[in-house]
Amino acid sequence: MNTALALVEPTDGGILENLSKKSIREGEQKLMLAVLENATEDFQKYVLAKGKKGKQLFDEAEEWILATHSDSLFSFENICEILRLDPGYVRNGLMRWKEAQHRGRRKQRIQ
Repeated sequence: MNTALALVEPTDGGILENLSKKSIREGEQKLMLAVLENATEDFQKYVLAKGKKGKQLFDEAEEWILATHSDSLFSFENICEILRLDPGYVRNGLMRWKEAQHRGRRKQRIQ
């Protein structure tokens, strides 16, 4: 058997293990991205919520975004770092966006 072909045999445990690790990493990153997207959507959708459920979803998302020094694998900071995003930059952007929404609401009430 050609040794070059033997290195890429699908039964080679090393290749399968590496592919499996890569798939797991990609799967974990997709899940983390989904968690980040969900929290961001709740934060933006319910920023001006008046109802109990909307306020609760916003508060939970904001609390998660603002939490620092969490050991949780699925904390905002850990997810951002694993996805190669600067958590401070993302957090600050979301907080500036929130303030702009509240300023816009105040202007509408004044007019």
